[in-house]
Amino acid sequence: MLVSAKEMLIKAREGKYAIGHFNINNLEWAKAVLLTAKETNSPVILGVSEGAGKYMGGYKTVVAMVTALIEDLSINVPVALHLDHGSYEGALKTIEAGFSSVMFDGSHYSIEKTKEIIRIAREKGISIEAEVGSIGGEEDGVIGAGEVADPSECKLIAELGVDMLAAGIGNIHGKYPANWKGLDFEALTAIKKATGDVPLVLHGGTGIPEDMIKRAISLGVAKINVNTECQLSFAAATRKYIEAGKDLESKGFDPRKLLAPGFEAIKATVKEKIELFGSANKA
Repeated sequence: MLVSAKEMLIKAREGKYAIGHFNINNLEWAKAVLLTAKETNSPVILGVSEGAGKYMGGYKTVVAMVTALIEDLSINVPVALHLDHGSYEGALKTIEAGFSSVMFDGSHYSIEKTKEIIRIAREKGISIEAEVGSIGGEEDGVIGAGEVADPSECKLIAELGVDMLAAGIGNIHGKYPANWKGLDFEALTAIKKATGDVPLVLHGGTGIPEDMIKRAISLGVAKINVNTECQLSFAAATRKYIEAGKDLESKGFDPRKLLAPGFEAIKATVKEKIELFGSANKA
């Protein structure tokens, strides 16, 4: 039921669109993203950080929840369940739990660890993403300085056999500061040239202007990660509901009602991104 992200990313790269990777944090998140992917007929990647996996009760719980939702909601589009910013231990645990895709950050390990994770993923038909040049900002305790990746290093990692490569091009996790200089398209062009046909990944998709997103896709980006934007829209809708006193009316305190506006806000954000990325009707 869960699929490797490899095929959907190759199709995206060839078709000049990108697949949305949306981080999930609980049942509402997973359900909202899956339903929106179904409604827009788009392939989708559900991202799970190690912190979010722990928050949801463990990786096996996440796999059980997502696979059950796919069945119960009759989700008929390709869905990959992907470890985001995984450690060596996290990659092994999520592969064992049944994830269909992993991102391994091998920067803190010897190259042999990266080769090992790639070998295991290959044997099990799981797609693998690697990162070169830390992505700026902070996500789930992982802090990066927003480096621009070295094309020669990207080439080295690509040749190890990864299915997708996240290369820093000035993008950051979280909100972008007012003095942000934008994406480095010269670097992206050089990285694309060095890595050939390997689909590229853009982390920190929240807050990047639409024209930059479209240009990045035209230059080889086939996967775009969105997390903060869904969190912000969820929080804003929930705040509005409570500040309007809706939770004090009748059974407005019922979590099914309390969380409903945030759920719909996530759906709206995901739909907007899927349309921007061009993956609607590409399932």
